Amino acid sequence: MAWVWTAVAAVAAVLYLLQQLLSLKNKKKLPPGPKGIPILGHFHLMGKNPHQDFYHLARKHGGIMYMRFGFIPTVIVSSPGAAELFLKTHDLVFASKPPNQAAKYISYDQRGIVIGPYSPYWRQMRKLITLEMLSNLRINQFQPMRKAELGKMISSIKQAAQEGQTVDLSSRVSGLSADMTCLMVFGRKYSDGDLDEKGFKDVIADTLAIAAAFSLVDYFPFLERLDLQGITQRMKELSKIFDGFLEKIIEDHVLNKNENKQTHDFVDTMMAIMESGEAGFEFDRRNIKAVLLDMLIAGLDTSATAVEWALSELIKRPEAMQRLKEELQEVVGMDKMVDESHLEHLRYLDFVIREALRLHPVVPMLTRFSMEDCTLDGFHIPKDTRVLVNVWAIGRDPEYWPEPEKFMPERYFDRKVDLKGRDFQLIPFGSGRRSCPGMQLGLTSVRMVLAQLVHCFDWTLPDGVPPTELDMTEKFGLVTARANHLEALPTYRLHK
Repeated sequence: MAWVWTAVAAVAAVLYLLQQLLSLKNKKKLPPGPKGIPILGHFHLMGKNPHQDFYHLARKHGGIMYMRFGFIPTVIVSSPGAAELFLKTHDLVFASKPPNQAAKYISYDQRGIVIGPYSPYWRQMRKLITLEMLSNLRINQFQPMRKAELGKMISSIKQAAQEGQTVDLSSRVSGLSADMTCLMVFGRKYSDGDLDEKGFKDVIADTLAIAAAFSLVDYFPFLERLDLQGITQRMKELSKIFDGFLEKIIEDHVLNKNENKQTHDFVDTMMAIMESGEAGFEFDRRNIKAVLLDMLIAGLDTSATAVEWALSELIKRPEAMQRLKEELQEVVGMDKMVDESHLEHLRYLDFVIREALRLHPVVPMLTRFSMEDCTLDGFHIPKDTRVLVNVWAIGRDPEYWPEPEKFMPERYFDRKVDLKGRDFQLIPFGSGRRSCPGMQLGLTSVRMVLAQLVHCFDWTLPDGVPPTELDMTEKFGLVTARANHLEALPTYRLHK
């Protein structure tokens, strides 16, 4: 095996020298950045949490910073002003996503919208999904289901409270999110026995992990055929498992399409579009499966992680928790649970969620790809450059956020900051053409689950641990969650 690595190093060295000669020939002013090393570039500066490493480097080199990873030129965007240039002023240039192994093998050769390249197909598919599956009308149709599933979780926690048991809130909220997502997308819940012998949740977790894993091929494309890390083979295996699972779901819907349903799930909707031939572009089962996979993976952990971080911050800061309880008591009352109709009247709840998403954006870095050469703020951004918008760093910019490391929902009382992509100091859902189409659905779920957990229960940390000592360590991935599960003791507080 040693000779393989020697040959790889030799090829890499030759390609690196050619790249350097070409860059000298076409020398233009690139953004500033730290000094790299031959071939590897800046990999040596990265640790377990790249978004944090980029944040510290940007404090020295600026809001637009150039780095190189292997053969991939990369620009890191770390300030609100710079984010506006990339995501608004020059949005069309940076509207695409970079090619990578996960997109190729898991997402049906980039037929989905989450990591698909910008193209006429992508625009049509996004419009179709937004209108048919993520509109306010569709979101409201699933309200009874959300209420029923949340009620089941609250009842189980109430039982734990009566028995004096500690509750793993991370697992409870994640399980609720999975059940609600499956009901919306597939029309039924799925258990661990429904997807491969490893189990439904484990296969999903494996897919998220391998999609987020460091792959040499993404940075040294000439290594793809060697598959030195075994990632390509593993992605092919996961793709086969998912394809069989999704194919079975589609077949079940075909067999039962004449059933009377009060609410059609996403599979029903997609199948109807395919069979009608009205999509206006190539639309077959591969497209359906790519979109279903997008919905499944995007919906499983994002909302749950946002709730987890918001509740962690509230437990850590009891005065904010108390203020939210008082608002809930005033708006809802102590003799009933929160209903979705209450949400528009819960102003402080909205501030809590904004602040939690500022400090803990579920997706800490947005990925973009330059489709042509561009001059931006006096810097040359070459075609095919990968752009990483560091949402985590932007939410900590001291120029825009006084005491940026503090959780202070009160800061929004006299400061109007929109989180839907119009104010670039707070962009947890992105902005521009690639902003998250499921934002409204996600916010509805986060608001409802968090409000119910705070309204129904008092929460204390187990073993007498004081709130100030709650561990807030992050674990980087496609979704950046807590490194350790949030566990707490509930005390039921309603009068019914």
